[in-house]
Amino acid sequence: MTTAMIACDPPKDAPYWFDEMTYSPSETVFKVFAPDNAKCFVVIDNDSVEMTCKPVADDSLMTEGYVYKAVVKGDLKGKTYELVVNGQSSPGVFAKAVTVNGQKGVVVDLRDSDPEGWATDKGPHPATYGEWMVYELHHRDFSINRPDAQHKGKFLALSEPWAIEHLQQLGINAVHILPSYDFGSVDETRLDEPQYNWGYDPVNYNVPDGSYSTDPADPLCRIREFKQMVQALHQAGINVVLDVVYNHTYDIDHSNFQRTYPDYYYRVGSNGSGCGNETASEKLMMRRFMIASVRHWISEYHIDGFRFDLMGVHDIETMNQIRQAVDEIDPTIFIYGEGWSAGQCALPLEQQGVKANIARMPRIAAFSDEIRDALRGPFNDDKKGAFLAGKPGEEMSLMAGIAGMINHPQIDYAKVNYSDEAWAQEPTQMMSYVSCHDDMCLVDRLRASIPGITDEELIRLDLLAQTAVFTSQGVPFMLSGEELLRTKQGVHNSFESPDAVNQLDWTARSRYPQVMDYYQKLTALRQQHPAFRMGKAELVNKHLTFLPSQPCMVAFRIAAAPNDEWQDIVVVLNANKRAVKVETGEGNYTIVAANGSIDLQGMGTVSGPVVTVAPQSALIIHK
Repeated sequence: MTTAMIACDPPKDAPYWFDEMTYSPSETVFKVFAPDNAKCFVVIDNDSVEMTCKPVADDSLMTEGYVYKAVVKGDLKGKTYELVVNGQSSPGVFAKAVTVNGQKGVVVDLRDSDPEGWATDKGPHPATYGEWMVYELHHRDFSINRPDAQHKGKFLALSEPWAIEHLQQLGINAVHILPSYDFGSVDETRLDEPQYNWGYDPVNYNVPDGSYSTDPADPLCRIREFKQMVQALHQAGINVVLDVVYNHTYDIDHSNFQRTYPDYYYRVGSNGSGCGNETASEKLMMRRFMIASVRHWISEYHIDGFRFDLMGVHDIETMNQIRQAVDEIDPTIFIYGEGWSAGQCALPLEQQGVKANIARMPRIAAFSDEIRDALRGPFNDDKKGAFLAGKPGEEMSLMAGIAGMINHPQIDYAKVNYSDEAWAQEPTQMMSYVSCHDDMCLVDRLRASIPGITDEELIRLDLLAQTAVFTSQGVPFMLSGEELLRTKQGVHNSFESPDAVNQLDWTARSRYPQVMDYYQKLTALRQQHPAFRMGKAELVNKHLTFLPSQPCMVAFRIAAAPNDEWQDIVVVLNANKRAVKVETGEGNYTIVAANGSIDLQGMGTVSGPVVTVAPQSALIIHK
């Protein structure tokens, strides 16, 4: 029979309180936030211990609830536990280790999960946000179809030599991993059966998902293997961005939030997430939970950046407090998110973390659907093309994306899609992209919007699209497999499609070597030339000017950019099926990109004042 000391602590005992299970060999402390007069117990291997709390004055919280606490003597390592509040059991909202499918918490010493050398592991954070180049991947997509993968579909696949080599050759410096916490849509007891989901259905936010581990039944296995993955990527010079989904839970009735404090953590009746429920970040303890969770992933798992799913569901104050809390640990950690919600949100618009309010969230970035849809067409119509399809009218939107959605003197926001004014204070507050996991991948979108497109034309437009992304002053972001001409067989929303749809086709690398080669040189171009990542709106406005545009042609000059040996750079993006002539001014230029090829050492020269740009391609020249 275990014994317990019963006590109550006010939530102010730490600035970001949330440590529901704290282990030591001599005792384990359990806490839970619950309503006034709740009946709370911790059940340890079926042995029940009462948790009580007497009222404590706390102006910040005590009108909302109480923290119930039990101190259980003895070494509980390896034992399971459940927190029971008014008859509802769960692992609590902040479990750090769980049993299969996250049904119970497990008492662990997290130091037992550390790989050798973990104490000195650290991500190779770029000095500035503009230097980040992000590659979004799903663990299963990336490795399930790789012949030489030893751990197909697992965390460990990303630590294998073939994976590291590919990522290093591609030249990106960050992988954005789709949700990797414990999610609800894959049954960890049936992993020998076909199951697939992106994982945007959170259950336990602070534990890696067991389906990506080699042994979901071992509570420490998923934790150790996640750390091994992070460590291998760090050693290869690659940062790890975690996709976090605090805006909703798998459902309400069975969520750990609802089972510990009914209705507290939600905006009840609202569905801004589009998933049936919506959390309430403005509530004190939901805000503290989010902050503590982010801090946990940084301190325990050495995460280097965070992508906030449907950031528009969260309030501005919470996002700013998260940024502040992260800065206290490491200000080089990168934070970005979706600057919108998926439905009508109960939070007033002026409080939402949407694109229009990014100026009020310093050093937090948002995805630009302006540049995305200017290039390939609108999200809600797969068959409607835009710039890449040779449809005029999106030139100003593309220019806004090139500048980083800042207030640039040559951008007329009355002609920019979705935004009638600049929303980024700095260009690094804009994520530049043309495709991601959510929506058709680039190849499928080109095929859907350009009937009869040939493979040659498709490749030319694919390379043109990514040239716009990687020469933008925003932060470039790409979907895994685009460098392999990835296709998902035309599926728009493949969140639960089978492997046959979602997996990468690694044979495409040898079939289309020119695509990988071009992508490699794009990342090298950006890495070697600060002109494409000046980072400050003041510098962009001073050094970047747009040349007169034409239908489906955008051109810009970057002159005398700080710290760049190329003193006069001209980039022309031509989506027309015909060559175009562009006035660049007098002078002799070195060609580094033309007609679907890149060579940073030079591919010949060209003289102004007028240059000719090949159809459906980019021209990059410099003095």
